[in-house]
Amino acid sequence: MTQDLEMKDRSIPSNSVSSPAPSTLQHLREIASLIETGSYSKEVRRIARAVRLTIVLRRKLTSSIISSFLDHVFTPGSEAHAKLSAYLPKEDDHEMEVDAATSAIQTPAKHLLPELEIYCYLLVLLFLIDKKKYNEAKACSSASIVWLKNTNRRTVDVIASRLYFYYSYSYELTGDLAEIRSNLLALHRIATLRHDELGQETLLNLLLRNYLHYNLYDQAEKLRSKAPRFEAHSNQQFCRYLFYLGKIRTIQLEYTDAKESLLQAARKAPVAARGFRIQCNKWAVIVRLLLGEIPERTVFMQKGMEKALRPYFELTNAVRIGDLELFRNIADKFATTFNADRTHNLIVRLRHNVIRTGLRNISISYSRISLADVAKKLRLNSPNPIADAESIVAKAIRDGAIDATLDHANGWMVSKETGDIYSTNEPQLAFNSRIAFCLNMHNEAVRALRFPPNTHKEKESAEKRRERQQQEQELAKHIAEEDDDDF
Repeated sequence: MTQDLEMKDRSIPSNSVSSPAPSTLQHLREIASLIETGSYSKEVRRIARAVRLTIVLRRKLTSSIISSFLDHVFTPGSEAHAKLSAYLPKEDDHEMEVDAATSAIQTPAKHLLPELEIYCYLLVLLFLIDKKKYNEAKACSSASIVWLKNTNRRTVDVIASRLYFYYSYSYELTGDLAEIRSNLLALHRIATLRHDELGQETLLNLLLRNYLHYNLYDQAEKLRSKAPRFEAHSNQQFCRYLFYLGKIRTIQLEYTDAKESLLQAARKAPVAARGFRIQCNKWAVIVRLLLGEIPERTVFMQKGMEKALRPYFELTNAVRIGDLELFRNIADKFATTFNADRTHNLIVRLRHNVIRTGLRNISISYSRISLADVAKKLRLNSPNPIADAESIVAKAIRDGAIDATLDHANGWMVSKETGDIYSTNEPQLAFNSRIAFCLNMHNEAVRALRFPPNTHKEKESAEKRRERQQQEQELAKHIAEEDDDDF
């Protein structure tokens, strides 16, 4: 009996301490109250935090939960309620009755805020895209864009930038990206007139993606060069801009600028954005090969990228060796992958680099070699390989790729003795490029620093210091969550 009494006494505290976890609908109501607070106080950061919290709940959304939330926000039977409810699929009657009963406890808002209405559009659009209902998502996103054109509030800009992205994404999923190009241009003009810098960033990237999707690189460059530029507000949008800029520069044969943009995009992208970083590294590897550089092995051994970068690792190995036959076999073997990545045309350009690398290895190994042996070692498959080898050697000598002379009468290539590289300007140029990179990184870090206002006038107490440190930790946590969610 005493043991039974002791067991009962021990079980009582455990039951009293445990409490049910808040439901998804309750979280959505808290987000709605956060948006209301941000709207009344005109604090954009609160609305940005509400959007981040929504991304966390994205996988838990169901049709019944969203319907109950719409009943909570809108007056049942209103025009906005009927329009958004029409996009949602019907679920079981039992679930709908339960959610309706729980939502009936909350009284609907008398005055609907524009921020809440457009947030409901975003919520429904996320649900439709996750459920792969792309036609309904197109209709919902188009309706939200029409609504946004008639609303000019700075507190809506954060939600509007997300809606712009999913508007373009829903049309891209259905293969109708060209249909919205004129609409995106009109939205970019409206955002510029309203001084909506976050919207301008997002829409400029969407337009660049639209042009590059259809290989319209000249039009993309004209838009990029004439669009207004300002300090980046979103790290994700800035990374996308650098990636698109690197692709444009690569097609325009400006490999040095392209390499800098692509590597910077890969460095600035969050660790969780693995797919984006893989694409940046693929293009960066090709650009570095076109520049005559050989990427380090660690580039291909990054965690989670080994399998995706394997074709480019084998391609780099073929270029490093200078084996033209191996290069052809790898290009044919992974042709499907290269076409999917849209790098096949760039790989065709690499053939000349492979020949030049092989020729450089030959000139280092032999002080004198016949053109017939050069053609044999380069594996030139042509009707007249000796003449082709002679023209290739002559062009390499003229471009400065090799230090040799051509004996046309005897059919020889005579290499000159290699001098001491430290007697040239190459070490100085290498150090100069590294120092410039470090100084640039330092300047960017200084510009990214944020200081609270009037710190030089007031001396904060220990309590204020603790509050400030806690706020900084929360801000860093939210920024990390945003970086993980946006990609």
